[in-house]
Amino acid sequence: MHGTATRPRLCVFRSLSHIYAQVVDDDDGRTLVAASDLEQEARAGADGAKKTGRAALVGRLVGQRTLGKGITEVVFDRAGYKYHGRVKALAEAAREAGLKF
Repeated sequence: MHGTATRPRLCVFRSLSHIYAQVVDDDDGRTLVAASDLEQEARAGADGAKKTGRAALVGRLVGQRTLGKGITEVVFDRAGYKYHGRVKALAEAAREAGLKF
């Protein structure tokens, strides 16, 4: 997986309790956008939600922030995690926000 300036990489990391997403330009080696369920904005919207619900909220946040930077297409890097549960919820919410991958 390799992200470029025109089509960066949406990388997902999930721990036992939390989920993180970053949009990375691998050519320049920098993170363009990041979101996690530890942020104040995500905590306010996910009050009482389960892990899958919080993952969907992070997907929406990263999708909105990425579109705000003018990026519409990304490469989805699930980092070896199976595509179900929290990873699937994050990806589908990012798609609903308007990202294409």
